[in-house]
Amino acid sequence: MSVTLPIERRPLGRSELTVPRVALGCGNFGGVGSAPELFGHGLSDDEAFALMDAAWEAGIDHFDTADAYGGGRSERAIGAWMRSRRVRPTITTKTFNPMNAGEDHGLAPERITRQLESSLERLGVGSVELYLAHEFDPDVPFAETVAAFEELARAGKISAYGVSNFGAAQLESALAAGSPQAIQNEYSLLSRGDEADVLPLCASKRVAYLVFSPLAGGWLTGKYRRGEPFPAGSRMTQRPGPYQLFLLDGTFDRLERLAAIARDDARSMAGLALAWLLADDRVTQIVLGPGRPEHLAPVREALERPLSDEQREEVTQC
Repeated sequence: MSVTLPIERRPLGRSELTVPRVALGCGNFGGVGSAPELFGHGLSDDEAFALMDAAWEAGIDHFDTADAYGGGRSERAIGAWMRSRRVRPTITTKTFNPMNAGEDHGLAPERITRQLESSLERLGVGSVELYLAHEFDPDVPFAETVAAFEELARAGKISAYGVSNFGAAQLESALAAGSPQAIQNEYSLLSRGDEADVLPLCASKRVAYLVFSPLAGGWLTGKYRRGEPFPAGSRMTQRPGPYQLFLLDGTFDRLERLAAIARDDARSMAGLALAWLLADDRVTQIVLGPGRPEHLAPVREALERPLSDEQREEVTQC
């Protein structure tokens, strides 16, 4: 990965910021996402450093994390890496989930302020570019959450704010209360629920649409095969809950069709899935969480071999 990737930048909604179309997802640094039972698992600091080195060398200069990823270990790893390498990627971080089992959670204004300060301390920075509400909080009026975000923006602690894991109705309520510039949701060839309402809403309101889990937790890499055991260390052996809905014959049928399309065009399935997302102008950014430096190869493939409109339509209809 010695040659810098051709990564385009896009406006972040109605804000003055631009973001690269590919970001490094850091949810597996010191854990597996925000699951307290898996804090301390995932990538070690040495493995995380090797991955950040490879991403930075390739030109991926936006890192995506959250306060609860690894119970704070993800942000600490990024902060230590920035200090040791003397570089500063742009950063998205988030809050909602508890930092440890039994701790508080949610989007109460005082908690948002406290959690951001702790994130900035772990990262070793004075501000972050994008701060997201990691989940919808039904117990706190979003107007109160927005007021906290906007106060942080005025104080120079964040450059922009947004939401994550929000449905269309929840995004509507957020837009009625304030001006979130972005939403980060799950979207992939296997998870397309946002096409019906969230994506059109983002387009009409100029909200940047950011994608997490673009490879559906590894399902779009070809590692999971019909009738075969899940590979050791994969998401389906560590945290299968979010992906149980894929355990259907129809999913394997579709994966086999996608594999055939990829094979006929001399692509990897992962590269095809990422190229499909990048060919969609509604998608501002994809957040990829590789486990090893070599897992960045499909990003290069997707960027260097974009899909034509006809190819994207074929994949869409597969």
